[in-house]
Amino acid sequence: MTTRELQEYWRTQKRCWKHVKLLFEIASARIEEGRVSKFVMYQIVVIQTGSFDSDKAILERRYSDFEMLQKKLLKTFREEIEDVVFPKKHLMGNFTPEMISERKLALKEYLGLLYAIRCVRRSREFIDFLTRPELKEAFGCLRAGQYTKALDILVHTVPLQEKLTSHCPAMVVPSLCAMLVCHRDLECPTEAFAAGERALQCLQAREGHRYYAPLLDAMARLAYELGKDFVSLQKRLEENQLRRPAPRAFTLKELTVQEYLY
Repeated sequence: MTTRELQEYWRTQKRCWKHVKLLFEIASARIEEGRVSKFVMYQIVVIQTGSFDSDKAILERRYSDFEMLQKKLLKTFREEIEDVVFPKKHLMGNFTPEMISERKLALKEYLGLLYAIRCVRRSREFIDFLTRPELKEAFGCLRAGQYTKALDILVHTVPLQEKLTSHCPAMVVPSLCAMLVCHRDLECPTEAFAAGERALQCLQAREGHRYYAPLLDAMARLAYELGKDFVSLQKRLEENQLRRPAPRAFTLKELTVQEYLY
């Protein structure tokens, strides 16, 4: 991109950026028996407000997960969240219907208050709380060659990740590239290309991003297979390689399998 094209791109992007407003509900809770003790699993539903949301997210977290989030946030945002009340654990009665119902309301309010604080809702800690367990499982399935299972998880998690990272679209690129790899290895090139297009859109002005060249390479190969314009993609790749020569070029799959290892 020329300087003028880059400036025009960012002007367009800035006009398009809108704060995505999300609503959190604790839809249900159930008691589960662990190896050592029992615990309550809370079902969180995340919905985009202002319009019909066909991609509402449904995830499950334990009280200990909320507790860990609070501890992490206190390390970085102690002043910002000083007025946010975290539901405390009780010595007795944690599994009574009344206590579970009370905690459901408290946890819903807790998430809403955190989300209302801009720096918190954009933080890695908050985003990871809502997406990392599912993404870690999905990337684990990818590494194991369980592409269909990985896609099942990604299809439900990526829309939420996109809503949470609308301020920084590049954050969702590894997940979109994982979808490309899964679809491609399942011999579904059309779906793979569609996932790649979404990833490229996120990286339009970030040619130095570590996923940029491997993604272009994968997309050029898919475009050739599908009878699409692969020449322009190949040209962009060659120009990028001339500007940013790398000692070793990683494939897209080699990059994605390194994500969410820990």
